[in-house]
Amino acid sequence: MENDIKLIKEKLNNSFAKVFEQGLLDEIIEIANYSNLESGEILIDIGDKMTHIPLIISGIVKIMREDQNEDEILLYFLEKGDTCAISFVNCINQSRSMFRGVVEKDVECIMLPVEKIEDWIVNYKTWRHFIIESYHSRLIEMVEAIDSLAFLKLDDRLYKYLSDKMRLVHSGDLTITHQEIADDLNTSRVVISRLLKALERKGKIKLGRNRIKMTA
Repeated sequence: MENDIKLIKEKLNNSFAKVFEQGLLDEIIEIANYSNLESGEILIDIGDKMTHIPLIISGIVKIMREDQNEDEILLYFLEKGDTCAISFVNCINQSRSMFRGVVEKDVECIMLPVEKIEDWIVNYKTWRHFIIESYHSRLIEMVEAIDSLAFLKLDDRLYKYLSDKMRLVHSGDLTITHQEIADDLNTSRVVISRLLKALERKGKIKLGRNRIKMTA
């Protein structure tokens, strides 16, 4: 237990010391849990009871929504310094998760028990600002996802998706399969392969075996 507290304190101070006031940091250190998840693991699933919300220390989580046919579509990503403020709303309403969070890149996170979340809104100005800003960011990202679906052609959505993914991993070279892209964009692998080839012919990307390099 003592080792867990030391680890949480170290991770928290490295990532959030300039975000939260000391009193809040002290409370988090006392009651939070440290979690380490590998790529492909589920952070939160649709229908799960919300008991904790994550503070992402490192890694990437993709947040998905599922339709009535169990087809998934990507809404947004969580990365270092983020939390899923939409989950916070579920916590307040004591409702179950409407989203699925899948680990895209190995994640370290600090899990905060939901029973403290509302108290911190009242007691800590930095927490209020953090939640409001997080909610605002997630809302903008969901609006962008809706706009992409409504107004962008699939090839434009694909190029935006690739650009966003490369920004997240801080690289112009992406390791990913055509099927993974198709799953995220809710289309078929054959369609994605065709569109990637078209982007390559236009000189925007260069394709390799399960690799994509941005060239424009």
